[in-house]
Amino acid sequence: MGSNPWEAEDGKETEAAKPQETKTKEWRLIERAMMGMQKEQRSARRWGIFFKLLTFGYLFVILGIYLFADSFTPDMDESGSHTAVVQVKGVIADGEEASADAIIYALRKAFKAEASKAVILRINSPGGSPVQSGYVYDEVKRLRALYPEKKIYAVITDIGASGAYYIAASADEIYADKASLVGSIGVVSSGFGFVDLMEKVGVERRNLIAGENKTFLDPFSPLSDKDRAFWQTVLNTTHAQFIDQVRKGRGDRLKENDQLYSGLVWTGEQAVGLGLIDGLGSSSSVARDIIGAEKLVDYTPKGTPFEQLVDQLGVSFAKSMATQLGLNGAVQLR
Repeated sequence: MGSNPWEAEDGKETEAAKPQETKTKEWRLIERAMMGMQKEQRSARRWGIFFKLLTFGYLFVILGIYLFADSFTPDMDESGSHTAVVQVKGVIADGEEASADAIIYALRKAFKAEASKAVILRINSPGGSPVQSGYVYDEVKRLRALYPEKKIYAVITDIGASGAYYIAASADEIYADKASLVGSIGVVSSGFGFVDLMEKVGVERRNLIAGENKTFLDPFSPLSDKDRAFWQTVLNTTHAQFIDQVRKGRGDRLKENDQLYSGLVWTGEQAVGLGLIDGLGSSSSVARDIIGAEKLVDYTPKGTPFEQLVDQLGVSFAKSMATQLGLNGAVQLR
């Protein structure tokens, strides 16, 4: 009589059958685990594809805005009698929003526009490059001679200091809010010296030159008394140029005193008494009450949406901070 080798006579599994059943259960668990992993991998792939498509879509949108920027830029309404506005905003430096190129471009358009009754330089700047400020100052004087019937007013909002005040002094009249910061007629050159730090960390400076002064103001070399004295003459000369242009621009309206050119800054209310400004007012009040053309039209060149996006991501902020901290070693009117 044949019998099942895996079963005992009473129908129960033998001990030999149990290991096989255990193996079967293990394989089922492994199979379930593998299927779960496959599902997770498929899901991860789907999400990966989704986010890649989303990223590419975003990049294509940005590219489209960049390529077709003109289509997204509203036309400036220059029709009808109006007051032209040119912004001087932020650090005054080459390549910045308040560069001489950008300001001069806007000024030329504003003066040339037949419907513009006058021009307002709307200033909110701590200053910057004396060269860039000088370029704008000279161009304002040239345009005033070219268009004698069209006056230019400087209106300081939060701050108009150093290089920004240099530019303001070129205007026919200057106005500010009572709490605006005005003045700071001085020159500064900032930097850092790392000589002691180099010695502490054991770093040797290797700098080969031809010309005894080529390492002048090198942050990794000691600043000699001779170098300090020479650089002071440069700062003094630049300061004298600044003072001369302010005096030419403001004339006998200035109330000369020992502190006027010391680099101090005053409120708008104090600045009126010193002759640094002509009165208190805003762009709107100047356009309405003094110029007689209440409508304001901004002639300041606007960047493309792509450029504005880059600026918002902090590129301009980082460059401005470097200038403010004196990391570029340049002479600054601020």
